[in-house]
Amino acid sequence: MTLMGQRIKILRKQNHLTQKELGEKLNVTKVSVCCYEKGTRTPSLETLMDLSNIFAVNVDYFLGNDSYVISDNDNNYGMKMAKEEMELITELRKYTNLYEKLLEDPKRAIELIDKKLR
Repeated sequence: MTLMGQRIKILRKQNHLTQKELGEKLNVTKVSVCCYEKGTRTPSLETLMDLSNIFAVNVDYFLGNDSYVISDNDNNYGMKMAKEEMELITELRKYTNLYEKLLEDPKRAIELIDKKLR
């Protein structure tokens, strides 16, 4: 399940809607809503905006851009990060040696992790 799919499902459930009911509000089928939640289909921009209006959240929330992070107090550089991404970094920092290795050569570290997971 993708981050977008997870967030759609969480908001749907928090608002006590079935997939069918949400589909009716979006003018899509229950199957489409199910696919959005599973991450096998991506909502159109129009549907994404409708979701934003239905749940009263910013479209950025569905894209995972819900927190603005500034680099080392440098207001000239920043980026939006999902809460889940910040949690990942927080957890990584607990493993000092691993975290330092990742910072030394991030691209190489990710390649090794990806290779190991295959």
